Amino acid sequence: MSTTEENEILHEYDGIQEYDNPLPGWWSMLFVGSIAFAILYQTLMWMHPDTLGMHARYEASVTNMLQKQFASLGELEPDEATIMGFVNDPEERKWLDVGRAVFQTNCVSCHGRDGGGSTSAPNLTDDSYINIKQVADLPNLIRVGAKQGAMPAWGNRLLDNEIVLVSAYVASLRGSNVAGGKGAEGEVIAPWPSN
Repeated sequence: MSTTEENEILHEYDGIQEYDNPLPGWWSMLFVGSIAFAILYQTLMWMHPDTLGMHARYEASVTNMLQKQFASLGELEPDEATIMGFVNDPEERKWLDVGRAVFQTNCVSCHGRDGGGSTSAPNLTDDSYINIKQVADLPNLIRVGAKQGAMPAWGNRLLDNEIVLVSAYVASLRGSNVAGGKGAEGEVIAPWPSN
């Protein structure tokens, strides 16, 4: 290319001259290479079966967190002593926050934010219960559901420890009698044991 061709002026305006100079070769190759890399990366990232997507990574991290969290508890028995231990022991009450989180995630839509009930679900804060006779009935009711599916079975969606902890949280709601709660349904049952 001659000097006259390289210095060919395309436009001139207010003393500013625009020349027709090609981009450097390394710059063009970098541009083409970045496009090729992006296509290859997207293909491998989203279509390869061994690559975890965003949702799968989130689920794996939640499962890992729960396993670490529950490691100190071990396998909880869904019995009266375990549930009432979380309700009555001040050192164990911190685990009620996990039960509250499970309740807030899964139960609020029917039982209300504070457990006061709704048109489709009973009040959990009074002394009247429909399908519960004792505190040990709570985990089974949560696991298998009630009223021919009106309360869904959570046994296939929650871990056993989560069921025990949400049972303890529900047991702790009894007697709080929130304002605006649904009227009593079912039978008045004996108070939960204190120890």
